[in-house]
Formats: sequence, structure tokens, C-alpha cells
Amino acid sequence: MSNFKKFVLTIFIGIIALIMEFMFNQPQVAFWIIAIAGGVMAISMFIGMIQTLKSGKYGVDILAITAIVATLLVGEYWASLVVLVMLTGGDSLEDYASHQAGRELRTLLENSPQVAHKIVNEQLHDIEVEEASVNDLLLIKPGEIAPVDGTVETGTTLVDESSLTGESRPIEKSAGDEIMSGSIVKDASIRIRVIKKASDSQYQKLVKLVEESKAKPAHFVRLADRYAVPFTLIAYIIGGFAWFISKDPVRFAEVLVVASPCPLILAAPVALVAGMSRSSRNGIVVKTGTTIEKLAKANTIAFDKTGTLTKGKLSVDEIQSENKQLSAKELLTLAASVEQESTHILARSLVAQAKEESLQLRAVKNLQEVTGKGVEAFVAGKKVRVGNASFAGNGFVGQTNKTVVYLTVDEQYVGYITFKDVLRLEARETINQLNQLGVEKTVMLTGDDAEIAYQIAEKVNISDVHAQCLPEEKIQVLKDLEEKQRPLIMVGDGVNDAPALATADIGIAMGAHGSTAASESADAVILKDDLTRVSEAIRLSKDTMKVAQQSVLIGIFICVALMLVASTGLIPALLGAALQEVVDTVSILSALRARREKSHTRMHMKLRIS
Repeated sequence: MSNFKKFVLTIFIGIIALIMEFMFNQPQVAFWIIAIAGGVMAISMFIGMIQTLKSGKYGVDILAITAIVATLLVGEYWASLVVLVMLTGGDSLEDYASHQAGRELRTLLENSPQVAHKIVNEQLHDIEVEEASVNDLLLIKPGEIAPVDGTVETGTTLVDESSLTGESRPIEKSAGDEIMSGSIVKDASIRIRVIKKASDSQYQKLVKLVEESKAKPAHFVRLADRYAVPFTLIAYIIGGFAWFISKDPVRFAEVLVVASPCPLILAAPVALVAGMSRSSRNGIVVKTGTTIEKLAKANTIAFDKTGTLTKGKLSVDEIQSENKQLSAKELLTLAASVEQESTHILARSLVAQAKEESLQLRAVKNLQEVTGKGVEAFVAGKKVRVGNASFAGNGFVGQTNKTVVYLTVDEQYVGYITFKDVLRLEARETINQLNQLGVEKTVMLTGDDAEIAYQIAEKVNISDVHAQCLPEEKIQVLKDLEEKQRPLIMVGDGVNDAPALATADIGIAMGAHGSTAASESADAVILKDDLTRVSEAIRLSKDTMKVAQQSVLIGIFICVALMLVASTGLIPALLGAALQEVVDTVSILSALRARREKSHTRMHMKLRIS
């Protein structure tokens, strides 16, 4: 039975009892109706408490059970009914608060696309999303959700990626741009070429992450139970002392009635769910409340380099022509023209550079691509090869230790083009923010050459560098950290980062363009291609934990104050039971503060957008 149904049933029982006592003058019947309902509730809570104790945790249900039984034994059965109403009402309110706080997370599940429009011989065929295969051509109409990850073939449109990345502004997509499943096409139809099956696409990854976040319990709920030990002892001591002094067992019942355990039961989980919802709105999926707790206490953070501190997209660095008749721009034009139909990362970088320099690409004929070697085509009747040294020809003279492609024209070596990985503009800002948030140690783990690694580390102000690391060596570095340097965060995006993400206390995956393996191994996933979301995740976690702890303590202090007043006999049991709802409401409203954006956060987001 749901908590709301229990609440309704308790209200119904209360109405029946009221009718029996005040309309039919049957107080004894009213007592037994409430006593039976209270007994059933107490037995149910007792069974739950035993199960909690068996799992190695200490709960606060014993206080509620004692309050119900004590009020019935001293004849304050109306107070017992109010306690029952408050308990079931509090549980219903928790469900409602959790539902409201987790609304953004559930939106991902509710909007999951089911149908794709496949184009075959210019004819549309509606298929199940799971049936879409790589290289299929799909049509997405205005207002529809992209069913799978793909590349725009034709058309230009604005897409809404807010549920995926937290970016509120529509993004323009045109031919050649990648589009993530879950994006909403706004103003015009587009055709996309499928690059990932539905099961591997961005939206399904997020659905899986959300399902995991809902299924895993929050660790801080168990921490809240630790407050229950001293809180329960205080309640029994105050109640027992009041009974001893007054010689009246009713006084004991009055104290226990106001000893509401709801701040402990409700405040922490509501705050954590609210914090997870707030993180989701900021482009961060946090899988569990445990992750929020650890993020708030993190002392060390380790970064992969490629694709994390850097963009993971190579850009043209140097263009070296070895032919006096070919300028650097002409050499780039030739290379980009030959590579314009290739999907290789270097080909995309060449074409992007040519577009940036407003170069006019030339028509090519008889294009042939040899996987792992290069591309060959005829341009203006001349055979042009772009690729590695062995493919382009043996006549080249330029050597470099950078990523490079060589060009030959009619078997004659004419020059080379080198590439570099681009540092994220926000990388240094992120490290500075992390230091301000109390992260004491920053580490870089990379398989790249030490010289390059140290150059990047110096630019972003990272203190500790481990270069030329294999995946297993990254794991060993993380394991060797001292206990005082933990909790440890690992941030990465590639398949080779997955073991390290799983090994760290908290794994954060850059999931906007990262691998499925990395996202599945991580405890949190950054949905937007923005490294500052890592420091934002820590800031939000600290804020959430602060609100959770404040809410628990506020509720406890109010309860202790009411218990002290009740011990003097100034709060009758019935009024004390009613005051429980006040305590519950204050605790829950306080916990829901974790869902609100602070004014400085909104200003920070506006500045970043501008």
C-alpha cells in the first residue's frame, strides 16, 4: 500500500472514530477503533525496524512506536490518532517532495523516443528505434526528438539540448554537425546518418544513468540514522525524568509525542534528491546520494589529459610546403579537398581549418580511402595523396615527432601538415575553482609524452603529473594515494579511463562526447562539453550536504525544545502530536532549499553564457 493510501485510510479511520464518540456517544468504540489502527501501524513499523537492525543500521522507528503505544496506554487515544496522521502524512509529503525534486531526472525517461522515420529509396518507413542501424538515413520532423545519435546529412535547424546538457539556448545544426539522441528538433526537418545504435546513443545512456540513480539508496540516509542514537536517548531521558518528577506516566507520553523522528527520516533524503535534481538542471547526472556526500568532502582530483583537459579534437598546427610553386594555403586547400569526404579525425580537422580560412575546396575524382593509411584522389587531373609516410610516398624530406600527414602530387613529395591537441579554454579556470573549493591536490594522468604533459600541467596549474601511463598504471597511481588525500575524484572521457573511474572514490565522466564505458563506470556524468561543470558538481554537492545537515539539526533542536517544554506538562499530548506536523514541515521545507539555485549561481551561469 502506498504512503498516500495509508494516509487516506488513517484519516478515514479518524473520521469513523470521531463519529462514534461525538455523534453516537461511544467513546469506548472510538478508543478501540484507534487502538486497533495504532496497533497495526505499530506492528508494521516494528517489523520494519527489525529488518533495519538486521541490515546493520539503527533507525528511529522505535520513537514513533513508543509514542503510539504510550499514548494508548495512558488513554490519550486522540493524541495517538494525531501521531498516526502525522506519520502517514509525513511519509506522503516525503513522496510528494521527492517526486517534485526528481522531476527533471524523470523527464528523461518520460520523453524517450520510440519511433524513427527511416528513408529507403526516398520513401519513409516508420521503424522501432531499436531497429535503426549504423549508416541508416533518418528523417526528423519539427517538434520530434532525435531517436539516435547521428550526423546531419541535409537541412539546417535549431535543436533544444536542454534536457541533455542543461544549455537553455537552442543550438543550430547543419550538414556535418553531430546531433545527440534526445535533442528536440525545433523549426525545420533534417536528415541524419545514424552513427550509433539506439542502445549506444546518448539518450539511452542517460536513461540508464537515471534508472541507476533511482535504484541506488543514498548513503546519507544511513548517516542521518546515526543522529537517532543520541536523539532517542535524549527523548527517553527527558521523558523518564519528567515521569519520575511528576509521578505521572502521562508526562512520559507527552514528551515522546513531540519527539518527532521525522526530521531524521525526511530531511536528509529529501535534500539529497533535491540536490540531484538541481545537478541535473546544471548538466550533471549524479547517480547516488553517496556520490554527493563524497564530492562534498573530496581532497584530491585526478584528470585524464586528452579529451578532458584538452578538447580531444586535433587542430592544424603547422603547414610546411616543400614546393616553391605551392603556398601553405594552396597545400591546405589540396589536402582538405582530398579529405573532405573522409570521416577520419584528421580529415575533419583539415576541412574545418580550410573553412575557417575561407578556402574554396576543389572538386575531386576517383577518390579512394585506405583505412589506416590515407586518401588518394585526382584534383585538376593530378593524383594527390594525403596520409602517412609510407602511403604518401618515399620522397618526403620533412620529419617531425608530432601528429602529421604528408602530401604528394603525382608521386612527388610537396609538404606536410602537423596537428596539435587544443587545451580547453576553461581548464585553468576549473583548477582554480577546485582549489578555492578546498580540493588540496590536483593530478594529471596521461599516456602522452612527459614533455607535452608537463606543458599542459603548467598551463592549467596542475601540481602532480604522471605521464606515459597505461590504464593499469593509472589505477596503481590512484591506489597509492594516502588515506588523508581521499576522497579521490577521477575525471575522464575515454574507454581507457573506465577502470580508473571505477577505482576512484568518485568517477566523473565527460559524457557529452565520451565513451559509453566511461559513463557506465562513473558515479557522475557531465552532460555538457564544459569542464567547469566538474567544479560546479563539487560546489552543488557541498551546498546540498550543508542544507541536509542543517535541516536535520534544525528539526532535532526544535524537537528537543518541545520535549523540554512538554516535560513540564505545558503541552498536552494532543497538542504535542499536532506540533509534530510543524516540525516535519519545517524540516522538509528546509531540505527543499537544496533544489533552489542561489543568486550567485544564476549570475555565474549568465556570465558563462554571455
